[in-house]
Amino acid sequence: MVKKMWGKMYYSVIAALLVAMAWAAPHEGHDHDGHPADHYHHLHHGKDEPHPSHSGEDACHLLSPHNADFAFSLYKKLALHPDAQGKNIFFSPVGISMALSMLAVGAKGSTLSQIYSSLGYSGLKAQQVNEGYEHLIHMLGHSQDTMQLEAGAGVAIREGFKVVDQFLKDVQHYYNSEAFSVDFSKPEIAAEEINQFIAKKTNDKITDMVKDLDSDMVMMLINYMYFRGKWDKPFEAQLTHKAEFKVDKDTTVQVDMMKRTGRYDIYQDPVNQTTVMMVPYKGNTSMMIVLPDEGKMKDVEESICRHHLKNWHDKLFRSSVDLFMPKFSISATSKLNDILTEMGVTDAFSDTADFSGMTEELKVKVSQVVHKAVLSVDEKGTEAAAATTIEIMPMSLPGTVMLNRPFLVLIVEDSTKSILFMGKITNPTV
Repeated sequence: MVKKMWGKMYYSVIAALLVAMAWAAPHEGHDHDGHPADHYHHLHHGKDEPHPSHSGEDACHLLSPHNADFAFSLYKKLALHPDAQGKNIFFSPVGISMALSMLAVGAKGSTLSQIYSSLGYSGLKAQQVNEGYEHLIHMLGHSQDTMQLEAGAGVAIREGFKVVDQFLKDVQHYYNSEAFSVDFSKPEIAAEEINQFIAKKTNDKITDMVKDLDSDMVMMLINYMYFRGKWDKPFEAQLTHKAEFKVDKDTTVQVDMMKRTGRYDIYQDPVNQTTVMMVPYKGNTSMMIVLPDEGKMKDVEESICRHHLKNWHDKLFRSSVDLFMPKFSISATSKLNDILTEMGVTDAFSDTADFSGMTEELKVKVSQVVHKAVLSVDEKGTEAAAATTIEIMPMSLPGTVMLNRPFLVLIVEDSTKSILFMGKITNPTV
């Protein structure tokens, strides 16, 4: 008999809109040998083709610790921001790192060194960084049948605007980028075309990212990441029930609380007063749940770093657990100009910006960096299977992990050690 099993579908999407370039005084004395945007085609090798034989794999792992440090630095800045108080936080650290690295392909001088410094790449060569992302995107694209995980980029270029040939070739090759022309002099039409590109790349999960474009813009860099997965051990929908979630000491909300009893990797950290638990997806990806003890969220947020992750991974042990997790769907939009400036990226936003590796036609600067990520956790979707799995449980009573107060989530891809997404679930209902 075929048994229907409720699975869990997870969508998480990011589009980081990077560079809005403003018209400025032209450079003098340069040959304008760029080509219009429609001259270009997608150059990156297909995900089913063999990976080029270069040092990309080594470079990919070289990036991992720096990307993790950047993730926690950025999280701490976002968590302290006045706009984030009492709200959900969600973003793709590796997506933002990738977008900034793509921007760096066109940067020179102190503009380039500041971007690399903020990412922790000062000790790396540009070729190592670019090949690292080429390999990372390729690895993420080999996402077996069990999950869907895609990353890439787009370059929207003002019609007739000349872009340095090598810049577009490099971002297409290393960052899986596609270039297309838009008429920024008609901002509403340009926004619609860019939003259509983002919607297509994110399976219609982000449809209205771009608004209020400046008619003087000449280029926009777009970075996207899309992930859809199923729990390795799905929740049963009939066990989902109404429960209370304590947002803060004064606010309680009603949530649909999922329940599953099973064997999970877990660690209770007495030093950091935190419970850490891994909830795996099918494939190479897991959700790490970090549940601080009552009243300890701020302490954990201030101290958490990649060394905590390694320590927790080393000390995880398999145990029987009653897991209670709310269903939720959240989205978060972050304007990153101020935060990146605090992190040392100053020239890129100023009149001293040097993006002559991108265009020699004009002096240009970054006008805004906007990032949006969407996260949904539920039990939707069914699987039909002829086999039934049986989990062997110990005789002892299971422990309980009750996610009924704010907690942190990290979506981690195991083979590349990448923190794909990170955030804080403060209120699952908004």
